[in-house]
Amino acid sequence: MTLSLQSALFPGQVTHARLKPKEHRLSYRIYSLLLDLDELDALDKRLWLFSVDGFNLFSFRRKDRGDRSGSDLKGQVERSMRSAGIEPDGGPIRLLTMPRLLGWAFNPLSVFFCHGRDGALRAILWEVDNTFGERHGYMIPVVGQGDGGEIFQCCDKAFYVSPFMDMDLRYKFRVAAPGKHLSIRIDTFDADGLVLTARHLAKRRELTDMALLRAFLAIPFLTLRVVGGIHWEALKIWTKGVRLRARPHLPEEAVSFIRPPVAESVHSVRRIETNEPV
Repeated sequence: MTLSLQSALFPGQVTHARLKPKEHRLSYRIYSLLLDLDELDALDKRLWLFSVDGFNLFSFRRKDRGDRSGSDLKGQVERSMRSAGIEPDGGPIRLLTMPRLLGWAFNPLSVFFCHGRDGALRAILWEVDNTFGERHGYMIPVVGQGDGGEIFQCCDKAFYVSPFMDMDLRYKFRVAAPGKHLSIRIDTFDADGLVLTARHLAKRRELTDMALLRAFLAIPFLTLRVVGGIHWEALKIWTKGVRLRARPHLPEEAVSFIRPPVAESVHSVRRIETNEPV
């Protein structure tokens, strides 16, 4: 009998709505994998079209995430949890990320959902990559949930991503741990209010070879499309007259640790400004 796995495929849609200094909107179809880090070896054996640390139509390499060393990825995330004041108990850690396609990948955002053995979500590691080959993470504890299990988090921006965005900004996250559906919303604020809203909506599919093949045929060469789309949208923003921002030095630490006493309550994070787009 084949055992059921927690890992899954999530085809969906990403949308951005920038409000200032110039309005700009985009929408792209994408798909991501939810990879339970304890299931990587089982996935490598079970699937013909997906490999771990090897070449295939779809693949994932442990060195793709974290400190890029290829060392125990779950151990790396658990060390970050401890640095943020969260003691891991060996519970599952599930990574939402785009796979390599024919050996190549680029992920603007990968998300580690860090659970306890009881299944409760205890922390989220938001791992951000920019097109300059740089990476930074935000490890944020889960301090409460709103209606429907939605989680609200926030942190100050510490890492340069878009050349059209200032550094003096604040992120507010609204997310539910992936189940039958995935919903992630990231609102970016400056001192005067909402600047940008990004949403990722997707629906769970069983991770099978047939599902992977259908995803590839629906959106061929996804990772190349992502990089091409980033540069195409940047060109359109530049033609609207938005000036470039200088790229600062990387943060000294690879991960920003938002410790539990500093984390805002669910109710305070839920107060989103009224000028946000619907």
